[in-house]
Amino acid sequence: MPLLVVGINHRTAPLEVRERVVFGPTRLVDALRALNRDGGTSENVIVSTCNRTELYVVDGSADRLGDWLERYHGQPMSLASCTYSLADAEAVEHAFSVASGLDSLVVGEPQILGQLKDAYRAAQDAGTAGPELNRLFQATFSVAKRVRTETRIGANAVSVAYAAVSLARQIFADFGSHTALLIGAGETIALAARHLRGQGLTRMIIANRSLDRAQALAAEFNASAIHLDALPTFLAQADIVISSTASPEPVLLKRHVSAALAERRRRPMFMVDIAVPRDIEPSVGDFEDIYLYTIDDLQSVVEGNLAAREREAGEAKVLIREEVDRYMATVRGREAVPAIRALRDAAETLRGQTLDQARRMLHAGRSPDDVLAYLADTLTHRLIHAPTQALREAGRAGDAELVALARQLYQIDDES
Repeated sequence: MPLLVVGINHRTAPLEVRERVVFGPTRLVDALRALNRDGGTSENVIVSTCNRTELYVVDGSADRLGDWLERYHGQPMSLASCTYSLADAEAVEHAFSVASGLDSLVVGEPQILGQLKDAYRAAQDAGTAGPELNRLFQATFSVAKRVRTETRIGANAVSVAYAAVSLARQIFADFGSHTALLIGAGETIALAARHLRGQGLTRMIIANRSLDRAQALAAEFNASAIHLDALPTFLAQADIVISSTASPEPVLLKRHVSAALAERRRRPMFMVDIAVPRDIEPSVGDFEDIYLYTIDDLQSVVEGNLAAREREAGEAKVLIREEVDRYMATVRGREAVPAIRALRDAAETLRGQTLDQARRMLHAGRSPDDVLAYLADTLTHRLIHAPTQALREAGRAGDAELVALARQLYQIDDES
């Protein structure tokens, strides 16, 4: 099974590198087909999130895939220093670990499983997920479910959204008197809204490029909904800004924030930019009254919440190793199928030839006992002729390994 995973993640590459190789939803199908066409792969799935960009491929070369990734994004950069490649069993273990939340910025976070399912579905739509990756991802989803069921890896809310809200609590002790502006309407923003509401914040404004989606999410929290274009108008009302969109360009610019600060008479604003690429222009952090954090800054916030999950992660790793062994055994079993089929075909051919000869002997008047003896002797001789010759050659060559293998195959002990 020539399976390969090539990618970068939050452990190997800083945010400024990761955001340059993100595959947005609108480009994903084109990228999948381009990877099959230009990357030398027969199957592929592209996983692209704020924390990772990974290529899951069959029949690929790590060097060629790294070159393709740079070339596709048109970036004059080298990713070699922050790219990892994993093959076969290591690639399977990585897929299982990612889906189970063991390789996430926040250990045990559940969002990655949904993101993997979306990536796999996109590859199916693009026609780039073939039989090998179909089997891998179905097994991956099953293993992730088992990990969630049999361990407490998902206990204690420590998602990126939760970390953002926890960080905001360090700035504003009383949420009840403050307003949050949430930019985006995806799962991360929905989680942030739930955590904010759970912490006592009641006034929220949800901004999104699709006003319908913003209104649908706002209805759940009795919040206001605005179009993304209205951000400059409403920004001054926000004490807390959390942003997570799929925009390829910043949606909140320095000039917008400057105007909002002037209107707020320099009352501080807390901002968390969870998006990759970034939604908030990095220079916004230059303002004295702005507390701007990116997704990488959240790591320090969640460290105190991870002790219990780390213990559960140890149990999950044991479970995953069991599942990897089981999966690879199945793969090796499939790899033996052509040899088994060829062996059976050869035996069937010999059986047919010997049976035809036995029938001719009966028709010629030979006794049934003679024909049965001929049939048994000849068929036995023909079936064991090739392995017997191979064993004689192995004995002459001193190939004890082949002799031992023959004993194992034919279940021969010393007494027999």
